[in-house]
Amino acid sequence: MERSHATAAITAAAGFRAAGVHAGIRKKRLDVALVVSDRAAAAAAVFTRNLAVAAPVIVSREHLQLSGGRARAIVVNAGNANACTGEPGLVAARRTTQAVADLLGVPVEQVLVASTGVIGQPLPLPRLLGALPRAVRGLTRAGGADAASAILTTDLREKECVRSVDTASGTYIVGGMAKGSGMIHPDMATTLAFVTTDAAVSPQLLQDCLRQATDASFNRISVDGDTSTNDTIAVLANGASGVEVDAERPESVAAFAGALTEVLIELGKMVVRDGEGATKLIEIRVRGASDEAMALQVARTVAGSPLVKTAVHGADANWGRVVAAACRAHVPLVPEKLGVDFGDVAVVRPGFVSRFSAAAARRALERDEVTITIDLGLGNATATTWTCDLSAGYVHINASYRS
Repeated sequence: MERSHATAAITAAAGFRAAGVHAGIRKKRLDVALVVSDRAAAAAAVFTRNLAVAAPVIVSREHLQLSGGRARAIVVNAGNANACTGEPGLVAARRTTQAVADLLGVPVEQVLVASTGVIGQPLPLPRLLGALPRAVRGLTRAGGADAASAILTTDLREKECVRSVDTASGTYIVGGMAKGSGMIHPDMATTLAFVTTDAAVSPQLLQDCLRQATDASFNRISVDGDTSTNDTIAVLANGASGVEVDAERPESVAAFAGALTEVLIELGKMVVRDGEGATKLIEIRVRGASDEAMALQVARTVAGSPLVKTAVHGADANWGRVVAAACRAHVPLVPEKLGVDFGDVAVVRPGFVSRFSAAAARRALERDEVTITIDLGLGNATATTWTCDLSAGYVHINASYRS
């Protein structure tokens, strides 16, 4: 699998067009994205587990069920989450999908909707509806770049990734875009992300592959320990390449699932790297666990520790914070067996033996990408998660988010 050089990832696959326009929900930036498949596509999605479910999540779930896992379009707005808005919010989400369906001439249940932004404020529906005709008129393959920009909130940069897969039957593309900078923590989706592919995949197989790929990617990233009311990852597969992912051929499924997972892992790492106030990407590697569940629980706990994240921000080789976090992961560890490395510097070994160069450890923690490896000394299972450092910038951004 090679990375495509297409600049617009969401339209890199054949048969997809997109647009990004300014509706006035945000003051200046593009704030409405539209992604459309030229033919009916298989569709799959995972959503937030937060009990305060945003209106667009409710409507998209309904539409996937009604359509039998088929979709033609995804409409996304930034600047307003349309969450905790009651019945008016549901009406707004439904009117948005109906407007897109009417403009495209497709069944309304084949339109998915997503929103991101401030929670608890009414969606300025007239502005959104007024922008949709412009979005439809602007649909092109090149419009994927504007779409990737239009879904951002506090993000500092667009997040896009493409993979191509060569098969005996031909080549297909998997491309995606994401947004996310804050309210990022493992719990089903953990952001907004959208993926398109011109492979032919059945809705059920697509859903199965998406769940597995999400568990290996977006469910392994953390910025601040919070999950949003709007978290959504959706995938459309329109079959325009003529290449079928055959459920009866394990190698075919493995190739597609691998490409989808690669795209989501890369997008997830981009989200963490662009975390609010972040200056460093931190990879937490756990090895020596009794099973993967143990390894993952430890990795997630360490990744979510504010004390570990602030220590990395200050390049402080405080390995005690890592050990303390690992040992509160509610798994049967043996603390005396733990080993911890910062980069390639062994900072503690079993029995709490700690002899290392403070200067070398500081240099390892001063890098833009920091690796913390934790050996549990109990088995052969491993797991990896990704997080970022915690800086004063995060507090500054979130202390004035609504203003």
